[in-house]
Amino acid sequence: MSHSNNVVEDTVQEMYSLSSYDYFLPEQQIAQQPAQQRDQSRLMVVDCCTSTRQHTRFEGLYDLIRPGDVLVVNNTKVFPARLFGRKESGGKVEILLLHFPCYEKEVDGLRQTTTLALIKSSKRPKPGSILLFADALHVQVESFLPDGKAQVRLFSPAHIDLEQLLEEYGQIPLPPYIKRPEGSTDEDAQRYQTNYARYIGSVAAPTAGLHLSKPLIERLQNSGVGFAEVTLHVGYGTFAPVRCEDIRKHTLHKELIRLPRETAEAINSCKENGGRVWAVGTTTARTLEFAANHADSSGNLQAIEDFCGLYIYPGYQFAVVDNLITNFHLPKSSLLFMVAALAGKKQIFAAYAEAVEQGYRFFSYGDAMAIITRK
Repeated sequence: MSHSNNVVEDTVQEMYSLSSYDYFLPEQQIAQQPAQQRDQSRLMVVDCCTSTRQHTRFEGLYDLIRPGDVLVVNNTKVFPARLFGRKESGGKVEILLLHFPCYEKEVDGLRQTTTLALIKSSKRPKPGSILLFADALHVQVESFLPDGKAQVRLFSPAHIDLEQLLEEYGQIPLPPYIKRPEGSTDEDAQRYQTNYARYIGSVAAPTAGLHLSKPLIERLQNSGVGFAEVTLHVGYGTFAPVRCEDIRKHTLHKELIRLPRETAEAINSCKENGGRVWAVGTTTARTLEFAANHADSSGNLQAIEDFCGLYIYPGYQFAVVDNLITNFHLPKSSLLFMVAALAGKKQIFAAYAEAVEQGYRFFSYGDAMAIITRK
């Protein structure tokens, strides 16, 4: 085997090796609070066409996006999925609802809904036992699945909206690296949600959108930039660690996506007229790329509602997304693989090293990056 083939094999091995997606991050750079103003967080602009990087504020996005471009966002809404209560026997219990509960039936004035949950208590409750979270909200444990999740049934008064009950008694499920010993705050309830969140269903925010302030959105729209929406309900699996050393063997959990007709038309028209498609966040990018697999024979996107498990890692060719706005992602995460697929692994790791050096704030409440692959 020639030396050059060895080099290619080494490169391929590194490209798909989980351990090569690790990086050093001082703990103090994991953002614990959002920036004071949404659009005042820092923005690193990674220009893949010239292999250069610039540093600005998020509001500087206005100078990067042109009239005729379209900005696509994920309008999912995070629900207060974390509940603290007690078992009938008196012991404390905490549950994290993994999906917004599905309505089943109404019996004797009580609405019954079911979902999957994670349960935390000193002693695991038995199937059939009742957990009490408020006078108006009881949960019955139906069964435990092999992966440790529990199937649960919620009982609540039919005349009270379940979303309202969760707002009152639940907490926003912040990621584990944001430390809140006393639980999430009122500020979290507002700031761990995008300004355009509309459809309830996520247990984690599409965090790139947290930087988009209403004035910045208006300014962009007034300048002739298109604004289009998709929905992807972010599941708990977004925090699931990748356990395969060969990242190609990893699989993603499926999440419900919706791409409406107006969005498909806005993107098709933008492409036709030479504009660029900007995805706000990896969830938006996944939705758009999944929709590309269901395009018509001319390559035009169609309206779609489906479950998406599209897994993007280096070697993937993007069909819809030109440029991506995203936060800084955890080491060895599938989201880091996706940005490496778009910008190139070498370029991403150089950008991350510079971000660490320059004191950028990382993860959900942290700063942002604009990856430009088409000028």
